[in-house]
Amino acid sequence: MKIATFNINGVKARIETLTTWLTDTQPDVAILQEIKSVDDGFPRQLIEDLGYNVATHGQKGFNGVAILSKLPLEDVTRGLPGDDTDEQSRWIEATVVGDVAVRVCGLYLPNGNPAPGPKFDYKLAWMDRLLARARALLADEQPAIMAGDYNIIPQAMDAAKPEAWREDALFRPDSRAAFRRILHLGFTEAFRARETGPGHYSFWDYQAGAWEKNNGIRIDHHLLTPQAADLLADCWIEKDLRGRDKPSDHVPVWVELRP
Repeated sequence: MKIATFNINGVKARIETLTTWLTDTQPDVAILQEIKSVDDGFPRQLIEDLGYNVATHGQKGFNGVAILSKLPLEDVTRGLPGDDTDEQSRWIEATVVGDVAVRVCGLYLPNGNPAPGPKFDYKLAWMDRLLARARALLADEQPAIMAGDYNIIPQAMDAAKPEAWREDALFRPDSRAAFRRILHLGFTEAFRARETGPGHYSFWDYQAGAWEKNNGIRIDHHLLTPQAADLLADCWIEKDLRGRDKPSDHVPVWVELRP
């Protein structure tokens, strides 16, 4: 099972990019962030015509997450538990039924800037809720994956210029500590399980020639329960997609799970 997470940065603006990518690469499961569309406005038919089941948790103009799957989707739930007042669409999960059933959780973690401030407080509170959900997934003792745009730079090696991010919410100590607390529960960060060196990024700003200078950061991650980690065959970043027409500022990050 090949699973890709991709912050599409506006599904309507990049529908041609998305459909071409799906046709060319054929992920079994694609987890999208920042679809920036309400559920009724999502181009569902175009995606379904490519052979995908579609589950969305949309929001007008910003945020929004989706799971596209060639395999059956069961028990779809929307919204991260723990705060019934949270109106931001940042979490969706479903069980993907293939050779093995995998609970797939797609997330778009809050950016948190400016920090400190209310947006940063919301980010940390959201990560507390994520920690609770992560514990529940572990308690199920089943293959599960939490994948998406975490808006977290885990280590200095995950930024071309870490000093430029020192005061940013993506790299502040509180954000990174919250991310480590989830890992320390027993999750495996798939990319670092396969690649230990620096210089690998999944996001480049549109400004100041960041892409051309490879001035990027790695903020799109797959976190696997032990049962999913046992199935991990590979993980890679599809960097060359950034060089195509109408690119997102992110590129897909893939995992392959084999029974």
